[in-house]
Amino acid sequence: MANTQGSKYEYVFKVLLLGDSGVGKSNLVIRYQRDEFSPQSRNTIGVDFSTGSIEIEGKTVGAHFWDTSGQERFRSITSAFYRGAYGAFLVYDISKKETFDNVQERWLHELRYSTSQDIVITLIGNKSDLESTRQVGREEAKAFADQNGFSFMETSAKDAQNVRTAFESILTEIYHREIASRQLAPSDIKEIPESISVGSSEVVVDQGGRCYC
Repeated sequence: MANTQGSKYEYVFKVLLLGDSGVGKSNLVIRYQRDEFSPQSRNTIGVDFSTGSIEIEGKTVGAHFWDTSGQERFRSITSAFYRGAYGAFLVYDISKKETFDNVQERWLHELRYSTSQDIVITLIGNKSDLESTRQVGREEAKAFADQNGFSFMETSAKDAQNVRTAFESILTEIYHREIASRQLAPSDIKEIPESISVGSSEVVVDQGGRCYC
């Protein structure tokens, strides 16, 4: 992941990371952005916002990564941040069956309810390094993803397995889908910071319902 501070982008896409607290959403972003891993990472409070970039077919594409807290007490805070998303990772911990069940019973429903139907979704089975304590089989997860029409991948933020591939794949799919659907044009060259405090800030949405905050 290139250093994004002060960089300009021809396209900017908002990508959500959804899943229970503790499944490793923040560590996935950190591994992708800085190639680092912290086993003592804190739980996300409300919503964390960070940025990144990728080159696709000679175009500089920026990404806003919104890491939403999986804690019940923050549900009312994070619901507004679904708006304007182009893509989403549904993340579970392969060693905790409950986190996979919640993806099926809660997170996917919230995502479908709160976003457009054409959002690009990837199911992520994180912590693949915990194979010895696995509770969710690959076949079961892939069948769920296939049934719902989205991609599936297992990752390890600790070992960096498939992390870069997951992020680059979803951004590339978003780019190609947008190009195909409406001949996406870089109407603005956007400049976004390395990070931003969302706190109580207003979410600014353009006429097309996309968020550029």
